[in-house]
Amino acid sequence: MAPHSASSPPSRPRVALFATCLVDLMRPSVGFAALKLLEDAGCIVDVPNQTCCGQPAFNSGDRASAQALALQMITAFEGFDYVVAPSGSCAGQIRRHYPELFEGDPNLIRRAEAVAAKTWELTSFLVDVMKVEAVSASVAGTATYHDSCSGLRELGVKAQPRKLLASVEGLTLTEMNENEVCCGFGGTFAVKYGEISDSIVGKKAGNVTQSGAAMLLAGDLGCLMNIAGKLSREGKAVEVRHVAEVLAGMTDEPPIGVPPQGAR
Repeated sequence: MAPHSASSPPSRPRVALFATCLVDLMRPSVGFAALKLLEDAGCIVDVPNQTCCGQPAFNSGDRASAQALALQMITAFEGFDYVVAPSGSCAGQIRRHYPELFEGDPNLIRRAEAVAAKTWELTSFLVDVMKVEAVSASVAGTATYHDSCSGLRELGVKAQPRKLLASVEGLTLTEMNENEVCCGFGGTFAVKYGEISDSIVGKKAGNVTQSGAAMLLAGDLGCLMNIAGKLSREGKAVEVRHVAEVLAGMTDEPPIGVPPQGAR
């Protein structure tokens, strides 16, 4: 599906950064990288109090919990010009599914639609709204890119991260086979159907290594953690990072799946 259209932003738009649960709990460096990229693009960034977007509950059929979480998020974000997330999955939940959660309630659906309309995945926002042509990062090496399902299919995120990565000094992007194929994570899918998930991520890990790239990048932390785990179990030395970390030049943290020095 084609990405939603971008209206002309204010000269310095007020942006609410939706950090997402996984970033907050597992990889805060992605949130700081997203913040840097947004500020470098000229945005005034705030990180309002926020909770889970409700996607796990929504995907599991728990509509009441999904509605309650969505309403908290709508209330937190509706006063900003834009909502931006370093995750196509979470941005897709707000953009595509919040309005349907409140069908039949004229007041709440209007609020849900208003927040949905101004919610963007990070690289799409930078390229499509803020018209960022290049970043100032320098990261030497070769990388391959995994297109996560939600970002690609719900939001049309594909060319945007590649455009920005092409401007990273010293970085060469090499495409893997089947870069648009699912990694097997799928949130609760990986928990409910572990054997199927492992088979899917095994094929993805094989394509990553066959690409010859030293680094794997993507825009969704869940996908990256899933693939990094498989690569690690197979003894494959591939550096796994969120695309925001590379675009911001913030690669001091150990790669995803590698514990910090001294950690047990």
